[in-house]
Amino acid sequence: MTGTSHGLTERSALGLIALASGILAVLLMLPYLQYILLAVVLAYALAPLHNVLKRAVGSTASALTLIVASLLTLILPVLYVLLVAVQQASELTETLIQQGLSTSAIQQRLASSGYSIDSSDVLRAYEENQQQVDNGVGGMLSGAVEIIGSIPSIAIGITVTLFVVFGLLRDGDRLVAWLQTIVPISDGVKNELFTRLDRLMWASVIGNVIVSAIQAILLGIGFWVLEVPGVVFLTVATFVLALLPLIGVFGTWVPLTIYLLVVGRPVAALMLVGYGTLVSMSDTYLRPAVIGKSGELSSAVIVVGIFGGIAVLGPIGLFIGPVILGTAKISFDLFAREWHRSKTA
Repeated sequence: MTGTSHGLTERSALGLIALASGILAVLLMLPYLQYILLAVVLAYALAPLHNVLKRAVGSTASALTLIVASLLTLILPVLYVLLVAVQQASELTETLIQQGLSTSAIQQRLASSGYSIDSSDVLRAYEENQQQVDNGVGGMLSGAVEIIGSIPSIAIGITVTLFVVFGLLRDGDRLVAWLQTIVPISDGVKNELFTRLDRLMWASVIGNVIVSAIQAILLGIGFWVLEVPGVVFLTVATFVLALLPLIGVFGTWVPLTIYLLVVGRPVAALMLVGYGTLVSMSDTYLRPAVIGKSGELSSAVIVVGIFGGIAVLGPIGLFIGPVILGTAKISFDLFAREWHRSKTA
């Protein structure tokens, strides 16, 4: 009896220590949770290459090589493209003002349709809403100051991401093995759980990125052929919008079609409508072909997961949100099945 009581007391003490240290560990990770989750996504994407490369050079050298290669071949070009996109965005704004959306042009087009805008009315409207306008401008300026002030924190976060990616690549197998040992479920259920989670990660992270990139490149080629200003910026914007459900690539080619009509290019606008529709319809064929017919991600899970993930986790929630909801669904499915089996056994 004494041994049993001692055993129960020991297990209880270990449980309390594990619980307390686990809570503290979560609190320590919370400030950089987005960067840690980003590292998980990057490590998952690089894992297939790491498994091949480590056979030749070892796990540590393979992890370091992939991180350096990723910085040189992915991050730096992406930063360059973003800088070009920002530059082209400003040029596109100037083009909109000069060619199609200047005040005089808008007045002329409205006048030809039987409407008119008086500049004094615009001035009066500004004076009546000056406080709201000033507040909006002040908010934009304060937001810019906050972004500049957060640069050191972002630098630390990127450093955390790189170290976590390195750790996951080098010791990922041991981490998975450790998780399998502490999860008190049978080997069969455990293997099914990890298999379905792997398929879920592929569908949410890799597959969606590939499909969005293909659609963005296709539309970017169309923009270039039609000689639309700011092709790089529009292509980057198309890629981002293609990741979002309900919006997709419509978010770029539909407004751009309106712009082409405004500047007097109806033929180009008609061509863009046809081509943009084809690219949008390609989603129906590309997504099943690239992602596969995964039953884990229904449309409801994707929509709620993406927008809820962005609201809670920031940009990385775009990929992690559906994974979290999908993991909950898989866990409940397996729990219900095993509980039903235990009741009928």
